Amino acid sequence: MAGAARMHRPVLEALLMGHILLEGGAEFGGAMREPDLRAITLAGGEDAPIRILPTAAAPDHNHVRAGNNGMRWFRSLGVRDVESLPLIDAASADDPAIADSLRAARLIYLLGGFTGHLGQTLKGSRAWEATLEAHRKGAVIAGSSAGAMVLCEHYYDPGRGRVEQGLNLVPGACVLPHHNTFGKNWAGKLRGLLPGSTLLGLDESTGMLTEGVGWLVLGGGTVTIYSNEQNAVYKRDQRFVLGG
Repeated sequence: MAGAARMHRPVLEALLMGHILLEGGAEFGGAMREPDLRAITLAGGEDAPIRILPTAAAPDHNHVRAGNNGMRWFRSLGVRDVESLPLIDAASADDPAIADSLRAARLIYLLGGFTGHLGQTLKGSRAWEATLEAHRKGAVIAGSSAGAMVLCEHYYDPGRGRVEQGLNLVPGACVLPHHNTFGKNWAGKLRGLLPGSTLLGLDESTGMLTEGVGWLVLGGGTVTIYSNEQNAVYKRDQRFVLGG
């Protein structure tokens, strides 16, 4: 019986694993209503604990305002338990109280802003380990713009003009946010820098959400997949498999 239990554990863990939501930017202005509502439902509904990480907005001291905007937005969608955590640097990323709050969350949302600061602050931190633990127990992990970028295996840091190792929640991928405005301009450069990766061009007002073994497009824009020198474009309610 013990052997059987060990054999089935990976299957049970896969079933418990939470969803991932990547969004293209311009969050909290109303355009992300559809993907955010879906994420709330998957997290357990209006009473599910939602925690916002405004880390990417900290370098220009905009994290309080950005976090407050996020709380107002989720409350407008009916959420009752939402909090913006004061995770702004390496020290706060290792704060046990912040880690405990993330571990108990059902939806963790990473805001946009300074991509490099966000990626470097979370990588290897107690907060990120707690986020992964929550995800393994079924929590939704969501990110918009810089927040979506760092969740992938690689991200482009426009401030430094180079590719960095991401948090690898989405292996083999690199997000180009705001694709319908300026993100598409990065595609040529990143194809050369990351020849083995799949580039994900996410329009503003658009999200891609894990569903089964693939992804579902939500929102008003498109998701452009750059892979093997070919482009594929997906619209609302269309599904695709990365690497497939």
